[in-house]
Amino acid sequence: MRYISSFIGSCFLKVVFFITVGVAVSMAFLFLYEYLLRSPYIRLEKVVFKGIDYELKDELMKRANLDFNLSLLAINLRDVKSNLETHPWVRDVEVEKRFPHTLVIKVEKEEPWAIVAAGKLYYMDRGGHIFKEVTDSDNLDFPVLTGISLSGQGMEDRLREAVNVLHVFEKEEDPWSLENLSEVHIEENGEVSLYFLFLPAVIQSRVEDLPEKMGDLRRLVEHLNNSGRIHMVKSINLNYREGAAVAFRKS
Repeated sequence: MRYISSFIGSCFLKVVFFITVGVAVSMAFLFLYEYLLRSPYIRLEKVVFKGIDYELKDELMKRANLDFNLSLLAINLRDVKSNLETHPWVRDVEVEKRFPHTLVIKVEKEEPWAIVAAGKLYYMDRGGHIFKEVTDSDNLDFPVLTGISLSGQGMEDRLREAVNVLHVFEKEEDPWSLENLSEVHIEENGEVSLYFLFLPAVIQSRVEDLPEKMGDLRRLVEHLNNSGRIHMVKSINLNYREGAAVAFRKS
């Protein structure tokens, strides 16, 4: 009986010992972790932005909500990324810790490709995504897309059609370049009406036929220019298997 009692007592002491050691180790790790979170040796001191200008940098610094009293270990990269990507001009963000004191933030900025007129004016990027309402201080020198309802059905299809049209004229040289494209009106039936700064007429075509119709359009407009009748043209309809139909204004 004494042997059994001694054995039980010994086991109990060992259990207590290991528990005590475990608690002590845990406390030590906890203390070390708390120390590292605010350690001056790896404290956040510098934030480097890449891919943006100074004005946007100031806005993103405020939005990042960084605490310079914390160490780099305490910075949650996912939270920083999420905070920055709420800015309308930010498409994507990569955040990297560079020990001992630097946080590097690489920003891919949104680039407007056209303006969607749908009650208000909105910027659209090359992927057909609307990312920002246009303000008074924003650049308005982009093709304007009309005939698109942001709340109606088929919005994505019409934005996709608009992107296809813009791609066609992105490859063209003056005077048919994007810089001279004033308005793209998207119809419900897959047709599009085009307005150019240099041309007094509206051009009508099916979106899917436009790439192969560009040669005919260039030759036709050149002929009308050479004949001195271009100012009389009201519309050019490319929705014909062979050639195009030209409507003239009444004199």
